[in-house]
Amino acid sequence: MVILGTTLRICVDDLEPAVRFYERLTGAPAQRFERGGVSAAAVGCFLLTSGPEAELEVLRKVAATISVQDVEVAFTALTEAGAKIVAGPVPTPVGRNLIAVHPDGSVFEYVDRRV
Repeated sequence: MVILGTTLRICVDDLEPAVRFYERLTGAPAQRFERGGVSAAAVGCFLLTSGPEAELEVLRKVAATISVQDVEVAFTALTEAGAKIVAGPVPTPVGRNLIAVHPDGSVFEYVDRRV
């Protein structure tokens, strides 16, 4: 499995001021989308999310998003190494993802950019 990068996940109460701050900090424009009642903005290496507390409670459990070349390859590598896949692989607006719990209890999202 080839890891291409990571995205830091941040849950915020008010998305707009957070987006302005991170756009200023990174010099990158926000890419916005919505999924499952949650509004999100990707700004550089940060993924900002805002929405209903029940949805954010789940999102807070995911430590980071890890970009890989191929989620199917990641699925195989993770399961062979002892991780438990709790969701996916499933299609997303920009590719596919899965959620894995590592043997130490850490939870990560793995994504690829296949469309």
